[in-house]
Amino acid sequence: MARTRDESSPLFAGNPAGTLRLIMYLALALVLMVLDQRNGWLWAVRNSAALVVEPVYRLAGLPSAGVRMLATAFADRQSLTGQNQRLREDLLLANAKLNRMAAVAEQNAHLKQLLDTSHSLELKVQLAHVIGVDLGAFRYRLTLSLGARDGVTPGQPVIDAHGVLGQVSEVLPTTSVVMLITDPTHALPVVVERTGVRTIAYGSRDGSSLTLPDLPLAANVRAGDRLLTSGIGGRFPSGFPAGTIRSVQPAPGGAFLLAQATPAADMDRADDVLLLHDLADPQGPPAPEKPAGPPADLAPASGSGAVGHVPPERAGAAPAAAARPTSGARL
Repeated sequence: MARTRDESSPLFAGNPAGTLRLIMYLALALVLMVLDQRNGWLWAVRNSAALVVEPVYRLAGLPSAGVRMLATAFADRQSLTGQNQRLREDLLLANAKLNRMAAVAEQNAHLKQLLDTSHSLELKVQLAHVIGVDLGAFRYRLTLSLGARDGVTPGQPVIDAHGVLGQVSEVLPTTSVVMLITDPTHALPVVVERTGVRTIAYGSRDGSSLTLPDLPLAANVRAGDRLLTSGIGGRFPSGFPAGTIRSVQPAPGGAFLLAQATPAADMDRADDVLLLHDLADPQGPPAPEKPAGPPADLAPASGSGAVGHVPPERAGAAPAAAARPTSGARL
């Protein structure tokens, strides 16, 4: 009975059988190498084996490749998020600068209109900035950045690039208050440009329009007519645009025509205005040592026939008119 080889014995044991087995394997390896070197018989075998083994290599490398891909994707996401945030901040900053530039350009255009107006008419003016707005009930005033120290005096006309805005009603050392021509207590002598009809334009309760209640029935006035300052009363120089007739209809009493007009000046958007000075004064605006009090023509009129005086029947149009009858009674 033949004895089986011990499973624990080495393939190439130190006995004659192991030595013979080693010699046979070496000879076979040499023959295969020589044949492969000369004829390339094992090339197809190697390629086939590579096709079988390569998927195994790829499968074994999937975990490490997945970890690298996740790390790269996470880093790229963080980088893109940070870059996106920076771009959004830059966009917001650029929009803010653009809006500011648009506001500055609009302000420059407005200032250019004011300067062009003063240069074309050869007026002695002061440029003032609006620092406060008082649009309360029956009271429509503006606060300017110039006061008595800058030569501002009560009753001084105020205009913008489009027309008459109002007049100075109160002067403080560094600021002044302007009563708009749309204030219910204000009256402005005007003339219809097309026909030359003279009348008085009063402010309205809503503060957005002018009222002409004293037009004769035979007056040739119609919608679209321009109103200019007439110069009567000596407060406003003649020829400045005051407004445009919007509508004309018979007054409730039937004795006069009642007209509504839209002011020529930008009442709601005035940021910079011009203070007019006396054209006859060669020295320009005075520099008083102390704040000037209200001039004589701002005192209450002694008679109802004074130019620009608000009629008694209009005195009850607003509480402000009764409280301050002297601020806009005369022009």
